[in-house]
Amino acid sequence: MNTGDSESRLRRAEWLMRPETQRLMALLDGAQARTRAVGGIVRDTLLDLPHAAADVDLATELTPEEVTHRARRAGVAAYPTGIEHGTVTLKLDSLLAEVTTLREDVETDGRHAVVRFGTSWKQDAARRDFTMNALYAGMDGTLFDPLGGLDDLLARKVRFIGDPAQRIAEDRLRVFRFFRFSASHGSERIDPDGYAACKAAAGTLGRLAAERVGAEMRRMLALPRVGNTLAAMIRAGVLDLPDGAVKLLHQYERRARRPNLTGRLAILLTSVSADALQETWRLSNDEIRTASAVLTVARLLGDFGIYEAAYRHPAGLADGVDVAMVLSDWGEAGRAAVVEQLERLDVPRFPVGGEDLIAAGLRPGPLLGAELERLERLWIEGGFTLDREALLALSRR
Repeated sequence: MNTGDSESRLRRAEWLMRPETQRLMALLDGAQARTRAVGGIVRDTLLDLPHAAADVDLATELTPEEVTHRARRAGVAAYPTGIEHGTVTLKLDSLLAEVTTLREDVETDGRHAVVRFGTSWKQDAARRDFTMNALYAGMDGTLFDPLGGLDDLLARKVRFIGDPAQRIAEDRLRVFRFFRFSASHGSERIDPDGYAACKAAAGTLGRLAAERVGAEMRRMLALPRVGNTLAAMIRAGVLDLPDGAVKLLHQYERRARRPNLTGRLAILLTSVSADALQETWRLSNDEIRTASAVLTVARLLGDFGIYEAAYRHPAGLADGVDVAMVLSDWGEAGRAAVVEQLERLDVPRFPVGGEDLIAAGLRPGPLLGAELERLERLWIEGGFTLDREALLALSRR
């Protein structure tokens, strides 16, 4: 990939040329280069990568008050979503744009920053984290690259802007962002200077909010390839995971059809408690519940409990097969055999209910519930072949 191709791609980007984007940028003096697009959507367009969101981040010389005034005068909805940091969110039809005034950090404590608004694009770029994130696009697609970030981007080099230690001191979450971007945009090649700074800062990360760390880890664990990066984080003292879990994660991403967050969480649950994961990364109950179900499926499949897995956890089968392949050390033939059996399987509804047992003479209560569970177990173990009459004949009355 060369510079000319990348800049040409930016100039014809659909998100930039769409009427809503053009109208907002024109409203904010984009034609005079006082407002430019910035951040991930610019970076990923230059790399020809799909971007997760179609929303646009804009940087502007205009103050938040002027942005708001112009938007409302033009009939564009404006919301002060981050006004203390100079950010106003504009909504025009289906487009959401976060517009942030150029700024520089006046004071930081590793988590929060006091900023001063300004008009210097170079100073605004200098306060960002990595050179590849300090790339701007004018409303005609002209690239503005005040720090030489394009060369780093095309070389897939995740490099801190200026002194890595200073960038980390301004916001210690940048340690996690460094490793995440090294996995997502750096082909898991770790910049030595950035790594050294992260390692030096590893003992200072305790003050970070678990929600912020968890958000980074979720995004990291959802990437196609992250095993080498996780190992680097452990060596740097940034992440604490058992050796066995890391080895399984390496195998998982090499062998799984679609490595993802849920599968990786399921593997971590083999050696880290659900409570510990939830507390460390503020995972939701749904995330833990889903990952636990996938782990249950994987263990059932490994023990040839295909019918029970398919009956009790149908939503977890696809991820469960990938995890089972790692936990049970299947070869491709073993995996193919399990997948073929699952694809042929038609899971019916359990044909007996409590009312059937009551009609057969059982009294309502705990014994009835236990008998239903026993019959259901027999039905599953029989491969769903026992019908209602057969099951009632087997019931204990």
